[in-house]
Amino acid sequence: MSQYGIPVVWSPATREHDPRHEVWVGAATPATEVAARVDAILASLTRAGHRLVEASAQPDDALAAVHSPELLDFLRSAAQRWQQGPYADLVGQDRVVPYLFPTPAMSAGLPTRPAVAVHADAGRFGYDTMTLVGPGTWAAARAAVDCALGAVHLLGPGEPLVYAVCRPPGHHATPGGYGGSCYLNNAAVAAEALRRAGSERVGVVDLDAHHGNGTSAIFYDRGDVLYGSVHIDPAAGWFPHVVGYAEETGTGEGAGANLNLPLPEGTPDGPWLEAVGRLADWVVAGGCTALVVSFGVDAAVQDPESPLRVSGEGFGAAGSLLGATGLPSVVVQEGGYHLPSLGDLVASYLSGHVTGSPHLA
Repeated sequence: MSQYGIPVVWSPATREHDPRHEVWVGAATPATEVAARVDAILASLTRAGHRLVEASAQPDDALAAVHSPELLDFLRSAAQRWQQGPYADLVGQDRVVPYLFPTPAMSAGLPTRPAVAVHADAGRFGYDTMTLVGPGTWAAARAAVDCALGAVHLLGPGEPLVYAVCRPPGHHATPGGYGGSCYLNNAAVAAEALRRAGSERVGVVDLDAHHGNGTSAIFYDRGDVLYGSVHIDPAAGWFPHVVGYAEETGTGEGAGANLNLPLPEGTPDGPWLEAVGRLADWVVAGGCTALVVSFGVDAAVQDPESPLRVSGEGFGAAGSLLGATGLPSVVVQEGGYHLPSLGDLVASYLSGHVTGSPHLA
């Protein structure tokens, strides 16, 4: 590790996404995935002695490998299409919000085609009403991808641990859809880039409080990327509600390469860390040669979004468990919404990862 601390890859453009609010069960609620998250993390990591590295623009190759061209085209153009419509004048809404979802329940077997109006077309890609698209959303989401890719490029014998300040987060973004405050899947892009850089098998361990349905879906039929997640049980009524169950283990070449460890609401450090340890052992036993940590801290006891009760010490211990795998690791930021504690929780995890790693301690 560099004498200047862990490289922290970030971009000022990640601040450009401003959701302003979410729409939950028909009501506008204050946004929690705000630009101040970036500054809270940077402040704590700077105090901890880590080294800030500004991300540079990266090619689209790894991004295009995990997302459909239709989704990418929509996200690039959606805000402009919305601004050209009557929505601000008619209803005072200057953010893209889907109102119609062309599910099989609607078409009932009839042939369909993309809707012309953007407020209807948005439901072809956005699968919830919480994840709004504004003028700066594409720039920020694309910059978050650059952070993830920049971290992959820095990883090497002299830098076995790199952290990427990805904002907005990404693990709910599927091959062809966005939702859960996520637009582009930063962790999946990092895993794909590691594979292309020569890692024979990559492990993705997701510590966010919610199942990373997007990352799971992207690699569900692949055996070269293992995806494991510890998260709130969706059967308890939590996002993403319809997936994230233990029975989901992969298909085809990916059979056995997906491991979900759902936990009851209110789970504290002990059982949560047991699950993290199980995931750490699983990626090692699976022959992984590199690790991506989808690192959300919305499982923290003080987080307003938290269904779990993990402490700061718990996140540090999780870092030790994953550091002990000895795998070169890219840590990608996912959720975490309590601004006063957010940065210190990230710092606690990274400190634990250093302590546990045979290459860093």
